[in-house]
Amino acid sequence: MANMKQQIKRYKNADKKHAVNVAFKSSLKTSIKKTINAIEAGNKEEAVALFNATVSKLDSSVSKGIHHKNYASRQKSKLQKKINALG
Repeated sequence: MANMKQQIKRYKNADKKHAVNVAFKSSLKTSIKKTINAIEAGNKEEAVALFNATVSKLDSSVSKGIHHKNYASRQKSKLQKKINALG
């Protein structure tokens, strides 16, 4: 354990940030899975609505520094291809 006050404060803040980031990543993964499930069910309207919400979360994660921009781009591209394949 750290001895200096500043180090203790950094540990506390790092733990808080880590918890927020983990929660955000979890909600993003859930959103992606819901979109994929809607696509597999063949429900295009629901899939498009969920896709738009997922894209918003992906862009938010990039701007917050949680994910790399290429990760978000890859996920959006993958989902958009699946939606376009529905017809």
